[in-house]
Amino acid sequence: MKRQMLKAGLILGLSLVLTAGLSLPAFAGKVKFGHVAPPFHGQAKGVDAFVAYVKEKTSGKIDIATFPAGQLGGERSMAEQVQSGTLQIAALTTAVLQNFVPQGAILDMPFIFPDRKTAYATLDDPEVQEKIFSYFPKKGFIAIGWTENEIRDFTNTKRPVRTPEDIKGLKVRVMNSPVYLDTFKQLGASPVGIPFPETYNALQTGVIDAQENPILTSVLMKFTEVTKHVTRTQHCLTECIIVVSIDYWESLSSGEQKIFREAARVAIDTNRKVNARLHEALPKSNISIADYADQNGIEILELTTEEREAFRQAMVPVWNKYRKKIGDDLFDFMLAKIKSHQ
Repeated sequence: MKRQMLKAGLILGLSLVLTAGLSLPAFAGKVKFGHVAPPFHGQAKGVDAFVAYVKEKTSGKIDIATFPAGQLGGERSMAEQVQSGTLQIAALTTAVLQNFVPQGAILDMPFIFPDRKTAYATLDDPEVQEKIFSYFPKKGFIAIGWTENEIRDFTNTKRPVRTPEDIKGLKVRVMNSPVYLDTFKQLGASPVGIPFPETYNALQTGVIDAQENPILTSVLMKFTEVTKHVTRTQHCLTECIIVVSIDYWESLSSGEQKIFREAARVAIDTNRKVNARLHEALPKSNISIADYADQNGIEILELTTEEREAFRQAMVPVWNKYRKKIGDDLFDFMLAKIKSHQ
């Protein structure tokens, strides 16, 4: 009798343990946030600020592990991981996300933003966020905010660039993204989608003549050692969207979801401030980009308003091509919003 009671007790105890285990949060201890920025970069610091905010506001209940510098794979791989639910959160460029959500390409349209101030004001507009983010859930993502990898500029080994004609004939390394490839084809260049880590050697050996990255990236990656001609074209804003897997998002309470959205605003604010500081005090050397250029014989050209307009007009065929994919509604909405924030 005692043995039967003991056996029954053990079974009941085991049942309670299993039941308790099943009632634990599905993502307890497993929340990961991936991105490709190096740890010192503003984007990485923004992600760190996101994580710290969530941990503080949830009293440590949600403690997110960050994986910078592509530790969880390339951006396309991470996008697929978020879609499948194996990765909970990632910050991914619209250049990659547009392969999943075509409407995301609106932010990659060349020369669509006249300057950084207007770009930031437009992106911070709640109606803009609501509109763009509304396209994501159907493709397996919940979009909650931004990080960024700066505004892109142009460096080359051949000549000063001030007009669209100056780019003709140059072999240019670009991100392997349809918009970027089409942009430089339209300018008469020969765009090449080689991997980012191979860019320096390709420039040094003459495989390519030019590359386009934010000037901060070009200096930090030492591209300006082998491309002394720099033009602040600021042709595309490399914006990243913070995306969350739908399963994980639905596991959060409404209060936790609110905290995540607040954390996204903290992330982009931190991201922008850190990048601005890096322009004035480069890592290790602690000098500004302008001083670095002077010391290393690098020519940095700023486009006039008229020169920027010439590039913008040259991009109309690219805009028209992507308008069909993006849709007139979103395209016209964004143009109107940009104009209202100028």
